Amino acid sequence: MREDILLGGPVAFLAEELRLAPPERLLAYQAWWETEGFPLSVAIDRLGTPHLRQFSPHGERVDEVGYPPSYAYLLHAGYSAGIISEVAQRHDLRLSYMLGFITSYYDPGLYCPYTVTLSTWVPLYKYYWGERREEFLSLLGRSEAPFGQGATWMTEIGGGSDLGTHVHTQARRAEGELWHLSGDKYFASNVGADLAVVAARPEGAPPGVKGVALFVVPRLRLRGGLNYYVRRLKDKIGTRSVPTGEVELRHAEAYLIGEARQGIYYVLEVLNFSRVSNAVGVVAHGLHALAQAYRFAQGRRLFGKFLVEQPLFRHELAYHYERLRWAGALAWLSEQWLETVWLEKPPYSERYALFRLLTHLAKFWTAKVALAAAHWCVEVWGGLGILAEFPVERFVRELMVTDIWEGTRHRHLLDGWEVLRRFGLLGQITSLWDLAAVDGSLVPELEAALARPEEEALPYLEPLLTRLAQAIGQLTAAQSNYTVLT
Repeated sequence: MREDILLGGPVAFLAEELRLAPPERLLAYQAWWETEGFPLSVAIDRLGTPHLRQFSPHGERVDEVGYPPSYAYLLHAGYSAGIISEVAQRHDLRLSYMLGFITSYYDPGLYCPYTVTLSTWVPLYKYYWGERREEFLSLLGRSEAPFGQGATWMTEIGGGSDLGTHVHTQARRAEGELWHLSGDKYFASNVGADLAVVAARPEGAPPGVKGVALFVVPRLRLRGGLNYYVRRLKDKIGTRSVPTGEVELRHAEAYLIGEARQGIYYVLEVLNFSRVSNAVGVVAHGLHALAQAYRFAQGRRLFGKFLVEQPLFRHELAYHYERLRWAGALAWLSEQWLETVWLEKPPYSERYALFRLLTHLAKFWTAKVALAAAHWCVEVWGGLGILAEFPVERFVRELMVTDIWEGTRHRHLLDGWEVLRRFGLLGQITSLWDLAAVDGSLVPELEAALARPEEEALPYLEPLLTRLAQAIGQLTAAQSNYTVLT
């Protein structure tokens, strides 16, 4: 383990692991976070849940989120650096995700507005060809202030994993391309966004996932006034730098994205962009936790030695760092595959199916590895680690939230297994990665589990897919080989 890389911040890690000379833009963005951004982020986190002002002094509904003025300054830094505009103008996903990696190293919650804005821009760019196309795309793709923001609202009170059962928001056609949406979204992040992509069920649509369509909902109605309402803000344990609330849609003006019958595919595309962001971001935040543990150990003297000199500390630090390297390799591998498939439309290629599997593996496993690193950091700090006055308990709070974001572990295990089984991807995987080189029994055990009836295979899912994720990450990190199926 190279301690200079660990202590060099997110750009040093990216340069080492991705074998690149970091652009000046990344170095400047990290320097800004070190000098200005991170102190603001800490202050906003300690303020807790912001207040919601629902009415103006004249009784008009305004639904304003009461962050301090410094929040806008913090938020605008990423937009100014090009985290969305570089995708909108040059399709540079890699730069966007690297800026997200830096952001999440310091504040995973702040990466959420950027993530959902990108995940709003993409389906509009690919599938929406209505009269307001250029207006919507230019709003989100700005390179200078004022910046437009997006949001992705799928989840209702019944839960977010089973959209076919729990999407009850109704869509009724109005006039022209206009629709009216009525329903409630229970876990809506980045409330106050200028545009939100929303899952809803058109009148007369079939039950289940085939009846789910995707719409874009502007914040303001065509004739002025709010188009959706924020019932309340959620009091979350972490990610406090993104406002999450409950949204009421009451005949909200909306525009259908693409074809209604293809809506569930668009929803899954949106989620996969966010899942890659989550995987990239949690690795960055886990690295920050390890750096904080190391710096603390440099000044902590125990039994005649500084903690940083103790053999067990060094062994465990190396263990967590190596696992984060592998997790980071898997995250960036999924990002690389996303770059090659993101413009595909249904019906998708086999390459897209393998991207889906990599994304499921990356989302659940990176979150698990990063959270373990954060727990270890708290343990290194001892009793100080659980005190709010010190910086490390926040790592656990943030990474407990991102562990659940965009699908729990169980959802990704089940969906990943379904993709692996349905498309017969094991042969493609073994042709790209020599799994036997790092886990000799993995392939035979996967073959045996795939041959079992589905219910009998369930107990094997987590251990096998965890080993598969680790093996692909380990091989990718060792070779710096971000192989893409052509």
